[in-house]
Amino acid sequence: MDITLHASFLPHTDPDASLAFYRDILGFEVRADVGQGTMRWITVGPVEQPGTSIVLEPPAMAPGTTDDERRTITEMMAKGTYGFITLATHDLDGTFSRLKDGGAEIVHEPTEQPWGVRDCAFRDPAGNMVRINELK
Repeated sequence: MDITLHASFLPHTDPDASLAFYRDILGFEVRADVGQGTMRWITVGPVEQPGTSIVLEPPAMAPGTTDDERRTITEMMAKGTYGFITLATHDLDGTFSRLKDGGAEIVHEPTEQPWGVRDCAFRDPAGNMVRINELK
């Protein structure tokens, strides 16, 4: 079986701030930017991985989402408990410095985790948790 990861979806609350974070700080390329205002779907991804993307989308836009569900999602996003993604790099310290210098909200600095991974964590402008593992 030949299955690969094609796209992952994360909500955004400010498309321009999210674009600046993923494009300007993380260095991802923009593959698509459709819609207008806060109703934008922005597809970004690592230059070296053209087949793998993150789609930054307006939250709670799925048909059938109730007002109560939208409120819950908004509350969870504000707490940073809704969206989550794990990235990886060979240069964790350099990546951490770039994110810190870019003003990203730091959750924790590079740390050796008890489960055998060295990583750090940030929140993107929408509150999504972004963990970055160090590749060995």
